[in-house]
Amino acid sequence: MSTAQTLLLGAIAGLTIFLGLPMGRMHGVSPKLKAFFTATATGILLFLFWDVLSQAIHPLDSALTAKTWGRFAGVSSIAFAGFVVGLMSLVSYDSWIKARQRKAMLGPGAASVAEFAQKPGLSAAQWLSVFIATGIGLHNFSEGLAIGQSAAQDLRSLALVLVIGFGLHNATEGFGIVGPLSGEAELPSWRFLGLMGVIGGAPTFVGTVIGRSWASENLSILFFALAAGSILYVVMELLNVCRTFGSKQLTAWGIVLGLTLGFATDFVLVAAGV
Repeated sequence: MSTAQTLLLGAIAGLTIFLGLPMGRMHGVSPKLKAFFTATATGILLFLFWDVLSQAIHPLDSALTAKTWGRFAGVSSIAFAGFVVGLMSLVSYDSWIKARQRKAMLGPGAASVAEFAQKPGLSAAQWLSVFIATGIGLHNFSEGLAIGQSAAQDLRSLALVLVIGFGLHNATEGFGIVGPLSGEAELPSWRFLGLMGVIGGAPTFVGTVIGRSWASENLSILFFALAAGSILYVVMELLNVCRTFGSKQLTAWGIVLGLTLGFATDFVLVAAGV
């Protein structure tokens, strides 16, 4: 896969986040429809978590089979560090966001909200959307690293699966960004929604550029482990969202559909010899 093709696919995976953002300017979207989309995204991510993590662990298995204990210690440390950073960095970011939100909402009325929205022109809900988009951007950066490193190692099938899977998932991330705006009396501007898309989606492309720059098994392990950790965090958050909708059957079918789409895409690419 050429560099130009890889960068184009990385850009596409990031741009799909714009598909969900227009819902911030829509009223009356069915909660069941949101629940189904969220559950489907969760199923896709569960497949990608398995796919990415298996790529990170494969060199560990090879080192164990060859009984090269020094190599095993090295690569397992890299994988563990990447996974912990990918997961816990987003957990820490989320805790920081919620602490700011509590500080904003528990103070004396309007003065507290003003403290949360420190710059003029943005409401507290809009600033919360900015922070959510930033967190999603951090997550998408690690996804881009995985895409780029897959292409750098000529793992074309894996790279395409990641692009398709991440692209489908990113399309639903727009819902999370505009979620805090659903109760606002004034609809967000297209300019604001566009900025949220850049903050959340552009890091996918940036990560792809960096990951594609060179091929290294150690870097590949690190990038895949980072992506796996961040994917696990998002899966946890999406499952929490699914629980709020209260429809277990709809959630289960959405997850089944997402998993099916993930494996079906992988099988089609393998059968096509990609």
